[in-house]
Amino acid sequence: MSTLPVVLDVHVEEAGFLAVLRDYALRAPHYDLDELGMLDDRIEAHLDGLRVAGPAGLEALLEQLGPHAVGEMFASVVLAFERADPKVLARLSEQLRDAVETERGYLMALGWLDWGRVSPWIDRMLAAPEPLFRRLGLAACGMHRHDPGPALLAGLSDLEPSVLARAARTAGELRRHDLLPVIQLHRLHQHPATRFWSNWAAAQMGDQQALEPLRLFAEQPGEFQYRAVCVLLAWQAREPSIAWIRQWVQDPRQRRIGIQALGLLGDPVSVPWLIQHMADVPHARVAGEAFSLITGADLALLDLELHVLPDLDAGPNDNPEDPHVLMDPDENLPWPNPQSVEAWWQANGADFQVGTRYILGQVQNECSFVQALVRGQQRQRIAAACGLARFRPGEALFPTSAPAWLQKRLLKMTDSPGNWHRSHLANPSAP
Repeated sequence: MSTLPVVLDVHVEEAGFLAVLRDYALRAPHYDLDELGMLDDRIEAHLDGLRVAGPAGLEALLEQLGPHAVGEMFASVVLAFERADPKVLARLSEQLRDAVETERGYLMALGWLDWGRVSPWIDRMLAAPEPLFRRLGLAACGMHRHDPGPALLAGLSDLEPSVLARAARTAGELRRHDLLPVIQLHRLHQHPATRFWSNWAAAQMGDQQALEPLRLFAEQPGEFQYRAVCVLLAWQAREPSIAWIRQWVQDPRQRRIGIQALGLLGDPVSVPWLIQHMADVPHARVAGEAFSLITGADLALLDLELHVLPDLDAGPNDNPEDPHVLMDPDENLPWPNPQSVEAWWQANGADFQVGTRYILGQVQNECSFVQALVRGQQRQRIAAACGLARFRPGEALFPTSAPAWLQKRLLKMTDSPGNWHRSHLANPSAP
């Protein structure tokens, strides 16, 4: 069946664009699991259009590859693995070597595909002489929660820091407690990503000594900050957590992450302070997010939003010399109306007990973390996965980046402890 060139171009453009959008959505404050599923369906529809086009669909994608073509790399890898075409896969490998940025698209595809599609290639990746492919192999195993066996221990001894970092992350995702002594050897590694993922993995296994190094990441804006805070607040005792947060909120440079930490801590003692800071324009939206994370109150649904929005230019701008060029992380959060929120709290605050930790209006426990994974938004779900890990130390970390259909299947299995394991990710058709 032939596909018109103009239609093919649309499929190529949309598949690439939506893949990048999904990568953003996985850490966004306004995507829940159903919305992620709708986005996944849109991506799959355009991939289907490219599949129908046969070799022409894949070739149209390959023609668009370039140094920044992350989404096109994603779609190309998906189709190439589905066709099990070694020539195209070799071509994509060459592209990876020449365009480091596109590795993200390759990783996204490895997580998108069924394990059965990628597994025949993983052993070769894990044994590859190039660190790039060892890193990809370990990443695929981590995303699918598939234990690579001896290759994981080898990765934790790899001389290339990026491979070592990925091995530590995969060990943490799999909760390989037996590898904790090896992971701890890298607690002070000079490579930032290796140091972060080693302490992140150790903390996920209950190592309290990993929390102090993670605090340093929590205090530095960047890709590791939010994940560090989620693990800290999940595993650290209440009193030291409060002491740390108090320091953060008193420092204007750390106030935003301190507000997020209050939401993650979940103690309603902070709610009046959060409501007060909803009038502080730069921090209003993140204060509203923290309030909702504790109470479960949906600001939009309950009409607790401002109807006239404040004037805030939070970026980005076009000046490459200005460090303020990143997207506003709170751009898609609602603007809370402090007076309306205060009235809601006066009416409902008695339902919350100071000193008790809550998530989305429920006392933090195994059941409430599962419910947050079901109905929360992605930033909330990342935190819930860390919280659930404390109650299920023998299970792999819940994969909040996996395809939505697989996450929903896993959540149906996870109503009772022990109902889902690593094998359900590696073999999604398992009973």
